[in-house]
Amino acid sequence: MVKVTRLTKKNVNILRVNIKINKESRIPDYLQLINQIKEGASSNEQEINTLIKDIDNASVILDLERSVVLKALRQLEFQGILYRETDLTFVVNSQAESSRYSARGVSSDKTEVLQTIASLDKGLYPNAFCKISEDFLSGREDYCNLIHSDGAGTKSIVAYLQYKESGDPKVFRGIAQDSIVMNLDDLICSGARSSILISTTINRNAMNCPQEVIRELILGTEDFLESMRTLGINIRSGGGETADVGDLTGTIIVDSCASTILKRQDVIKNEISEDLTILGFSSTGKSTYETAANSGVGSNGLTSARHELLSKFYRGKYPETADLSIDPDLSYCGRWRLEDQLPGTPMTIGSALLSPTRTYAPLIAALSNEFKAEIKGLVHCSGGGQTKCLRFGKNIHFVKDQLFEVPPLFETIRTASNTPWQEMYKTFNMGHRMELYINARHTDSVISLAKSFNIEARIIGFTERAKSNCLTLTKGNQKLFYES
Repeated sequence: MVKVTRLTKKNVNILRVNIKINKESRIPDYLQLINQIKEGASSNEQEINTLIKDIDNASVILDLERSVVLKALRQLEFQGILYRETDLTFVVNSQAESSRYSARGVSSDKTEVLQTIASLDKGLYPNAFCKISEDFLSGREDYCNLIHSDGAGTKSIVAYLQYKESGDPKVFRGIAQDSIVMNLDDLICSGARSSILISTTINRNAMNCPQEVIRELILGTEDFLESMRTLGINIRSGGGETADVGDLTGTIIVDSCASTILKRQDVIKNEISEDLTILGFSSTGKSTYETAANSGVGSNGLTSARHELLSKFYRGKYPETADLSIDPDLSYCGRWRLEDQLPGTPMTIGSALLSPTRTYAPLIAALSNEFKAEIKGLVHCSGGGQTKCLRFGKNIHFVKDQLFEVPPLFETIRTASNTPWQEMYKTFNMGHRMELYINARHTDSVISLAKSFNIEARIIGFTERAKSNCLTLTKGNQKLFYES
């Protein structure tokens, strides 16, 4: 039990709590505090609330610097374990769900970002997949502007590991594609089809990622853009930036920014309503414009995938690839190396994790030519995985009851980590990374068109009216429910 006494000289409450910080431990003080508050929050919520209601009081009680306590509490806030009432007051979030992903300092759905921008201007078409502005660039009333930024995320760390182990810098060509596609496929969900200009920013540790790495990223960018142009997607490079920021990263970060001008009549407004069919386009297999079979990994959830699958061999040999502030039990906790075979496939773990992010741009361009007026919505299932749809439409129940079979890579991640299905479907695309909302009468034609690109398409569900946006996923006999 927590006992409260009054220390009159310092005017603070002294709480005798069962939190012990071992100053001799190699584990940082703030990380010890994080782990012990997590344990206490589930069984002694009231006592933990008493402790953390005042930062200054807690720092005296725990004999820790105020900055150390604040760092721990803010990380717990990010993980959803705590809720911040004021700048210096926290309470336990009694509705919190444990997430291995957030415990690694990563957000799958960027809730905190969405909350921050909720009151900002949403552009000409508030429901569009990307923010669309009036035509500031050329001033034409019947046109609009679209600018978007994204990147390859921590997938570049997997490429770095492969590069260091093999000595082959060409592995980074796939990372160049990843960064571009994460922008391109968001743009196509908004109606962009051509005249796209893209710029890439490379932030690197020059000591670990020398010139040959930069060379392959640049050449990989140009090769991929050329391949898109041969398929009718007019996208070109506007240059980029390379920054040597060794103090910020031990490896390399690859991001891109894409912009375009499009006619307002071509915008996909994502006016998703009830009684629509949801068609999913597979993220696996080998499309007509890919050179190898795709594992379906994309560029989301790679922090989780890397740590859940790869062994501590890599943490020990390449400490620059790990956040040493997270719980060691969550860092490189798998049993495989990059060259090991992915169960149930001819791929290696490394090739599956580095499978280039598939673009659906050629397919969506063809669909737009044939069904332009019939496309009610497009959703790129990237950040947030299968829950991404919750951001669109109003008072819609998204029912996904005929999903694709879970690809081997995601099944292996789930089995290795024992991650709940609820979290898996929120972190990864789980089999399809693009979905189309359309009237049921067009489904056979859409499936046939996708087949011409050797991309499997299927009806994965439907929409119906609800009191607020919600999602039901069916996985075998289990139903998973999410709310916006």
